[in-house]
This record gives sequence, C-alpha cells and structure tokens, in this order.
Amino acid sequence: MKGARASFHPRLLAYALSIIVGNLINSRHKPKVLGDRLPKDEEMLEVLKEIKALLEPKPVPPVPAPPKGLWAEFMDFISKYKVMGLAVAFIMGVYLGALVQALVKDLIMPIIGLAFPGLGDLATYVVPVGSQNFGVGDFFVALITFIIVAFVIFILVKITKKWGIE
Repeated sequence: MKGARASFHPRLLAYALSIIVGNLINSRHKPKVLGDRLPKDEEMLEVLKEIKALLEPKPVPPVPAPPKGLWAEFMDFISKYKVMGLAVAFIMGVYLGALVQALVKDLIMPIIGLAFPGLGDLATYVVPVGSQNFGVGDFFVALITFIIVAFVIFILVKITKKWGIE
C-alpha cells in the first residue's frame, strides 16, 4: 500500500537494529569462520519471537461482575442504556409534535385556505369519486405536519452534531 507504515514497538525495533548493525560491524572486523554466521540463528530467533509476541492481539479484559441488588441493577441499566436521555427525548418529541401540529392547524392551513379561494379548511377537504367521498384533507394536514417535524428534527440533529453532542 502506498503510504502505509507498519507500527512496531520502538524499543524492540531499536534492539533488532542494534543486533543487525552490531553483527554487520563485527563481521567487517573479524575474519569469518565457517561456523560463525552474520546474525546468530538463536539471536535472530529470539528477536523474531519477541516481535511475534508484540504483534499478537492483547487479551480482552474480563467483564466486570454485574452489580448486585435490584437498585444497583436498575442504576446500571439506566446508565448503560442512557434511559434518562431517551425519556427526555421522548417527552420533548411529544411536545414538539404538539407544537408543530398547532402550527400547521392554526397558522399554515388557514394560509393555504386563503391561497385557494373556495377551499376553506384543508382538513375538511373531500374528493367525491362516484358515490363515495374521500376525505384527503386530513391526510394532507398530517403529511404537512410530518414534513415539518422531520425538518425540525433534521435541523436539531445537524446543530447537535456541530456542537459535538451525541
């Protein structure tokens, strides 16, 4: 890979390099004997074993024992699954939905009613097909409410990510 670097433990790398460089220097000043090798096989084998041991993944630390007692388990559940944050978000979502529904019903729908003369209230709009009447106005009100709620949530998530809040 271009630009990729292997990471080694600095002390081990320095040790391995010192053995290799030392053997290179020693091999230039000493006459070579048939049984004498550039890096000794045993030293090389030890260094390779140390490198292998450092590159093996570390064992996973043991899981802490579960808390004892009902109250401790309950507090662990609340902190682990962030239940309080979820409860606050749910309650705020309910009231945000009610706020947006009031905005759509009391402000946006009358504006749409003014824009289309003769329409009146969009929530009561009915489309007659044959002998049946389809009340599509309530659906349009719910659709507009959903779009506004989704947009408000999108903006809130975008702002909280910008601030670094999860």
